[in-house]
Amino acid sequence: MKLTIVGCAGSYPGPDSASSCYLVEEPYEGGTYRMVLDMGNGALGALQRHMDLRDLNAAAISHLHADHSFDLSVYYVVSRYHPDGPMPKLELFAPAGADRFLSRSYGPEPDPGILLHFDYQNLSDGLTTQLGPFTVTFVAVDHPVEAYAMRLEAGGKTLVYSGDSGPVEALDRIAVGADVFLCEASFVESRENPPHLHLTGAEAGEIATKAGVGRLLITHIPAWTDRNEVEVDTKGTWDGPLELVRAGETYDI
Repeated sequence: MKLTIVGCAGSYPGPDSASSCYLVEEPYEGGTYRMVLDMGNGALGALQRHMDLRDLNAAAISHLHADHSFDLSVYYVVSRYHPDGPMPKLELFAPAGADRFLSRSYGPEPDPGILLHFDYQNLSDGLTTQLGPFTVTFVAVDHPVEAYAMRLEAGGKTLVYSGDSGPVEALDRIAVGADVFLCEASFVESRENPPHLHLTGAEAGEIATKAGVGRLLITHIPAWTDRNEVEVDTKGTWDGPLELVRAGETYDI
């Protein structure tokens, strides 16, 4: 399994990165199966550095905030108007209401338009589905809107992605035994943070330690947040392999 950090800026695109988007690739049926976890604002441009958009097989969207989903409406433009012809429908797993969200974000059209270019399925807590070589499980997490963490299993390896969440037992459960835990850490311990929103590095480290993961990758750090402080917080609760990801980096899992 190959993981590429397409975008990792928290809350909004930063000067060095698009918002959240993670490309996961795995050999499948003589070729390569490609799916993205989230497609936040600014991500579609960066994604083209790593693949031809016509080769994208699926998208799984953790929640419908702009920094995790907005570029789906831009993908629709490519999907519908590409000079080589419309693309096949993209398999899309997203929280309920994604169809209406996409229609509003793109703007009114005289026909169903954007909805015709996605094979869309609502997410639900505990849903497990097969996407090409990936067995993907979704669990509901703690965020102001309906939001999910994801567990991907393929080729004997496991990647868990937290999405956006405050501390919640579901993250402890879904991360158990993961080879790689890609976890948000938007907050720092030195501030008074609102509840039910995001994790600090220390909280991400606590989850990784309890779950016994192999490697912790920290993501979703806003441009206004000191990365060094997030790293220090994380190391206070986690003593295993650790990286704060940057856009463009790749990882073999």
